[in-house]
This record gives sequence, structure tokens and C-alpha cells, in this order.
Amino acid sequence: MTFPLRPFLATDTFALAELFREAVYDLASEHYDEDQRIAWMSTVNDEEALAERLQSQLTLVATDAGEPAAFISLKDNAHIDLIYVLPGFAREGAGTDLIEAIMKIAAARGAQTLTADVSDNAKPFFEAFDFVPEKRNMVMIDEEYLGNTTMRKALTDKSKAAMDAAREQAMRGKS
Repeated sequence: MTFPLRPFLATDTFALAELFREAVYDLASEHYDEDQRIAWMSTVNDEEALAERLQSQLTLVATDAGEPAAFISLKDNAHIDLIYVLPGFAREGAGTDLIEAIMKIAAARGAQTLTADVSDNAKPFFEAFDFVPEKRNMVMIDEEYLGNTTMRKALTDKSKAAMDAAREQAMRGKS
């Protein structure tokens, strides 16, 4: 299934906050306990701040019958800040359509690589697009620790060669 994409509109804020909460609560339940998910969901309680955040970045919305099904935001043309899919559209292609569009846009704007701080449940999705793990992070939200992984993807052959060389050098240091 292909999802129509469009830019974020300020009027999307409430729907995207709800989408975010549903995605976290339902899709992250295998990797994060209820207290962690509630803390994570609280990060969009200030909808005015969320609107400002999404407006300050390149934010695309995937729609189904004109309603948001998923969204992605790109910060500074180099970092995927947010990507969330409504549970009913998980594994239906909305996330794929969004990440492919963002990769093309970032590359067209001259980005050599993309990074993302990826939740444990989203890691296989990012790996499918050749993002590689760089480091493990622990983030505290409302006195709850949540783990995520910084991942990077080369958008050009030159940056891929540099990433491969760095990975090889790191592996030699471990032996």
C-alpha cells in the first residue's frame, strides 16, 4: 500500500500527538514497561511545544483517507527526530514511504549521512534501511530510564566507505 505524503500543518498537532501516544503505548510494549511508555508519551503533552518542534523541522505526514496515519520529522537535514505510525498502519508501508522520502530529500539537499536515536522496537525497521548502530543511550524522562540506540546511515558512496573504514578500524582495536 502506498500512502500519500504531505507537509505538516499546524492543524495536525492534536492528531499527531494522539498518533504518537497510540504508537508508543501499543507498539513499544514488548520493549518498554507501562511506566516507561507513560513517561515517553508525556513528552507530547505540551502540544504548543510539539507544534513548534514539528514546524521547525521538515515534517511529513502520511495519510489514509486524508487522515494522518504516520509522520516523520527531519532536524537540520541530518537527523530523523521523530517517526511514528498509528498501530493500525504498522507494517503496511506508511513508515517505509516516509523514511524513503526523507532519505531522498536529505540526499538531494546534500546530506552525506542521516542519524536517528532509535527505540528498541524501531531498531529492526531502521536496520532494514541500512542504518547501523553507533552507540547505546539511556534517556531519563519523568524519572524513568528508556534505552535507545543512535544509528547512522550513509547516503553517499563516499560516506559509506568512510563508515566501513571506521567500523573496520574499531573491530581491529577489539581483537
